[in-house]
Amino acid sequence: MPKNLSFKTLRDIGNITGKRVLLRLDLNVAIQNGTVTDGFRIQQSLETVEFLRKAGAKIVVVAHLENKEHPSLDIVCKYAQQFFPSVFVKDPWSTEGAGIIEGLANGQVAIIENIRNWAGEKNNDEAFAKQLAALGDIYVNEAFSVSHRAHASVVGVTKFLPSYAGFTFKREVQNLRKAFNPPLPYLFILGGAKFETKAPLIKKFLKLADNVFVGGALANDLFKAKGYEIGVSVCSDKDFGFTEMLSNPKLILPTDVVVETATELRVTKKPDQVLPGEKIWDAGEQAISNLLPLINNAGFILWNGPLGMFEKNYVEGTFALAKAIAAAGDTHNVQSIVGGGDTLASIEQLKLSDKFTFISTAGGAMLDFLANETLPGIEALKSSL
Repeated sequence: MPKNLSFKTLRDIGNITGKRVLLRLDLNVAIQNGTVTDGFRIQQSLETVEFLRKAGAKIVVVAHLENKEHPSLDIVCKYAQQFFPSVFVKDPWSTEGAGIIEGLANGQVAIIENIRNWAGEKNNDEAFAKQLAALGDIYVNEAFSVSHRAHASVVGVTKFLPSYAGFTFKREVQNLRKAFNPPLPYLFILGGAKFETKAPLIKKFLKLADNVFVGGALANDLFKAKGYEIGVSVCSDKDFGFTEMLSNPKLILPTDVVVETATELRVTKKPDQVLPGEKIWDAGEQAISNLLPLINNAGFILWNGPLGMFEKNYVEGTFALAKAIAAAGDTHNVQSIVGGGDTLASIEQLKLSDKFTFISTAGGAMLDFLANETLPGIEALKSSL
C-alpha cells in the first residue's frame, strides 16, 4: 500500500496474467454529431489500460455516458480503438456478450454498454453489484471523477472483489490533498453555478485560503445579497449564509461584469449598475486585471468552474483567467490545480494543459473531495476484500 494512501493501487496488484480485470473508467466524453470531440478523460486512463494489457489481464471496461444525442458507448469504443484495441459488448449477460467476454485473450479489452442502462447501477443494488462483479476476478477503479457516486460499479462491486485504484485515481487523491496544506499565499477560485453544492466549499476555503475569488453565477447570489440589482441573472432561491461570507475580508467578487441588455448582447458594467431585465453572463476584463497581483504572488492556486456562461459562448473571462494562471506558472513558479468540465474545455481550447501543475479529470467529485476530504469510491477501496 503506497505511503500516505489507505487503499491499494495497481502497484500492489501482483501477477494478473490471464485474470479478468473489471475496470471502471470514466468514458463520459463530449459527443457532437456522432463524433467524440474531447477525449481527455480517455487519454488520462491510458497508463492504467496499458499497464493491465502488458500484464496480460483480460480487461472488461465498465463506464457510463450521459448524452441525449447518442447515449450508447459504441461510438466511444470506436474512438478508443485509436489508443488500444477494443470490442464493444452490448449486453455482457446475453449469450453473445458472455461469449465475447469469456473468449477474451490476455491483453484484450471489452467495453460493455452504458452501465447506467441497468437500474441496479445508480441504486447500488447488491444483487446487481454481485452480478457485475462476476464479470471479473479483480476490480480497478480508474474513475475518480465518478467516485462521489455510491453506485454499484463504484462502491458495490468492492464488496465482492479485491479492489485497487488506477494510476490517475491515485494522482487525483495525492494532488487534491495538497489543497489542504499548500504553499502560501493560497488563492482559491470558484466559478460556475449551483450555490447549494458549492457553499460548503466557500465557507471551508475562506478559512484555509488567503483569498477566495467567487465568479460565475455564484457571484450573482452575493451581488444580490449586497443589495445590487441583478435583473434576470441566474441565482439561487435560498440564503446559504451570504451575509457571513460577505463579511469576510478574504472574499473577492468581480469588479465588473458582462451583461445582456434589451438592446445589446455584451455590455460591461460595474456590478451595482445592472438594471432590471438585464442578465449577467461573464466577468469583465477589469475583474481579471484586479486579480492579477494575487495570481502572480500566489504560492498555490486552486481553480474550479468557469467565470461565464460557457454554453452561450461567454468565454472571455474564463479564457483570460486561464491565460493569467498559466503565465504565473511560467514566470512566478506558481503551483496550480484546476478542474471542472468547462474549465478543462477552456484550457484545452487554449492549448495550455502543460502550463498547470495538475489538471483534475473530475468536476463534482473534485468539489466533494475538497469539501469532505474523501469520497464513497475511496472509502469503498479502503474496505474492499
